[in-house]
Amino acid sequence: MKKYYMAFLAFLATCGNKAPKQKVTHAESIYDFEVKDIKGNPLSLAKYKGKIVVIVNVASKCGLTPQYEGIQKFYEEYKSKDVVVLGFPANNFLFQEPGSDKDIEQFCTLKYHVTFDMFSKIDVKGSNIHPLYQYLTKKELNGKEDAEVSWNFQKFLVGKDGKLVKSFSPKTKVSDEEFIKVIDSLLSKE
Repeated sequence: MKKYYMAFLAFLATCGNKAPKQKVTHAESIYDFEVKDIKGNPLSLAKYKGKIVVIVNVASKCGLTPQYEGIQKFYEEYKSKDVVVLGFPANNFLFQEPGSDKDIEQFCTLKYHVTFDMFSKIDVKGSNIHPLYQYLTKKELNGKEDAEVSWNFQKFLVGKDGKLVKSFSPKTKVSDEEFIKVIDSLLSKE
């Protein structure tokens, strides 16, 4: 019996010990990162060069999930002005994004008619934080601000040069005056 108990303990010890993702040592902009789209295909963020990028960590079972509707409306209104939205599902807050990438894609498409780019589920905080989010949240890497992700639907606004401009709290909607003011300011610099 002791032999099985020891094997079980060894198994449990390995379950929670995923190796941390590679830490970012240097990145000039978001264009230095590769991510996986919602279908699992690798995609370089260099695809978005020259565009204003709104990056948001999303979840399907959160009190803020209805923000999907406003984000989609914002995207439809601003996409012709070279503004894109990138949705990154994350299960870091009370397990509010438990589904697979396929489940998430289906939910977003059917319930909120999402057409902005969605990506594979990642960690936006903790020991397995994705390198993109390391860059977005650490001033020593992004040169702008420390902005730890505090909940689902935190927004990161990135300029056409691929560098962080500002982060916005999860409760700030993309339709809020504070958010639109910064977007319009970036658009007026053209």
